[in-house]
Amino acid sequence: MNEEAHPAGPLTLAFDIGGTRLKASVLAVTGRMIEDPDRIDTPHPSKPGVVVDMLVDLVKALGRFDRISIGFPGVVRRGRVLTAPNLGTDDWHGFALADALSQKLGKPARMLNDATVQGLGVITGRGLECVITLGTGMGFALFDRGYPAPHLELSQHPVHDDLTYDHWIGNAALQKVGAKTWNKRVRKAIGHIETLTNYDTLAIGGGNAKQINFDLPRHVRTVSNDAGITGGIRLWDPLLDPLFVADDAMALRDA
Repeated sequence: MNEEAHPAGPLTLAFDIGGTRLKASVLAVTGRMIEDPDRIDTPHPSKPGVVVDMLVDLVKALGRFDRISIGFPGVVRRGRVLTAPNLGTDDWHGFALADALSQKLGKPARMLNDATVQGLGVITGRGLECVITLGTGMGFALFDRGYPAPHLELSQHPVHDDLTYDHWIGNAALQKVGAKTWNKRVRKAIGHIETLTNYDTLAIGGGNAKQINFDLPRHVRTVSNDAGITGGIRLWDPLLDPLFVADDAMALRDA
């Protein structure tokens, strides 16, 4: 048996759900993608049932897996979606996405905010690390010595007049105002986030990170968008078990 083709240890099916693309790949225990990710355009309107069926279809082209990780673009808690700004919060609020995929695919599933998953794929575990993603909107996550801080939906906070970060530096803004103005906005957003968090380092991911054309400040770097998938391996790290054990206990209490 080829050990490279058939890696030892549990394999993780990782979903990266975005407002523009749905992506999936299978990860070895090292976090390495065994195959290039399969992807498909996110449907609009993005009804939960439609998205779940499309994610299940993506899996058909992939190999075996033992567990599931999900990065979702919104606030998630106890395996359920609370907000989905770029997919339709009214449709998604309260939807138990982790359970739905677990039942469809027959494997246990864990879910976190997509920026948090991206961050888990790139952080060093030292100091206060901030991660933002620039894509359909802006994702945000904060980590203290490698552990996720409580999620803050900074993307929905006003940053300029009545515009939120999502609307000010999301993809629609890039297309509307052009790269020059958008880059000026991103530079200002970095300054605001530094003032807000006093981060030690800031990592910028997402599909539009490659559109940044100015010199980044010290301790700020761009990272591969693949981390939105590869970070999924960390959801099954025993160090993060308390996040999900607590969720399971509260879900049983609330049932």
